Amino acid sequence: MRSSPIKTIIGMISGTSMDGIDIALLETDGYAHIDFGPAATAPYPAHLRQALIDFLQDPTRAQHDPLHDLERQVTTCFSQALLDFLRQHALDPNTIDLIGLHGQTVYHNPAQRFTRQLGNGAQMAQETGIAVVDQFRLNDVAQGGQGAPLVPLYHQALASTLAKPLVILNWGGVGNVTYLDENTILAFDTGPASALCDDWTRKHFHLPFDEGGRLAQQGRIDQAVLQHWLAHPFFMVPPPKSLDRNAFHAHIHHHMSLDPLDGLATLTAFTIHATAKALDHMPQKPRRWLVAGGGRHNDSFMQGLAQMVQVPVEPVESVGWRGDSLEAECFAYLAQRARLGLPLSLPTTTGVPVPCSGGRYWPAHP
Repeated sequence: MRSSPIKTIIGMISGTSMDGIDIALLETDGYAHIDFGPAATAPYPAHLRQALIDFLQDPTRAQHDPLHDLERQVTTCFSQALLDFLRQHALDPNTIDLIGLHGQTVYHNPAQRFTRQLGNGAQMAQETGIAVVDQFRLNDVAQGGQGAPLVPLYHQALASTLAKPLVILNWGGVGNVTYLDENTILAFDTGPASALCDDWTRKHFHLPFDEGGRLAQQGRIDQAVLQHWLAHPFFMVPPPKSLDRNAFHAHIHHHMSLDPLDGLATLTAFTIHATAKALDHMPQKPRRWLVAGGGRHNDSFMQGLAQMVQVPVEPVESVGWRGDSLEAECFAYLAQRARLGLPLSLPTTTGVPVPCSGGRYWPAHP
């Protein structure tokens, strides 16, 4: 791989599970050079997280509502989190070359060439005094791609020395995989991950998530319901493909009368089976699965997937990566690639017709 000057960049994202703002500093040239700096997660204020959850009851409003007020609040929250991060780690803002601001996805519908991430780069550049790249997905979607997942090229750079075939799985609100062998990079969303289980757990147990998968382990899987859910046409669609966080809510709605524990057990099994179905689209059987995202802390997820795929399923920490900050690191890496005009996505990762760059650049405000 080529190289370019090494830049100090901070990546920021809140995932579809909306459990906080992930922040990570990376020194990178946008090619093969990657050095980890500090990383952290900043919680959303309770009122803002609730406003986002309320909005997701009807996220299609994003197609006709510019969401200026909600975006302003989200952006200010990201800016404050960044400034707090700099103070906590004794970092001089003048040493930060760039911010990669992914922001908060609230609606994603690539079939209509529409995706919406809240996070205004111009506002953030003004509030922080640091240059910003934002809106990483827009160009890909506009060119006919799925706009997701965008992490595969970062995965490929990180995994350059690892044995292959290899799968890197991100279990966030939605699941996605990057498959790598010596000749292929392939990526796609696998289906629901933590989102459905988290929503069920909030509704029935008044908890933010099923810690360790322990509640699900107390329930009984309803096999008939599970098979109905697995018949969703999404699983038959060849990759590349992507999902909105709420894409499966209508599909499972008619089975909301399940006992709370049984419902959670069945949703957990659905997540595992949906993820394992990704094997149907892989050229070779992977030697191992490396797992990032909050789902790697769910023992029911991890053990269930290992039983299904019959190869090691390990957290990404087993190879020295940081599972809680990997996506934030990715958008630091992609911010540098965007500045260099390099591809952020490929035909085999998002379905875009040709390798596609993207992002909008906002210079620093003094």
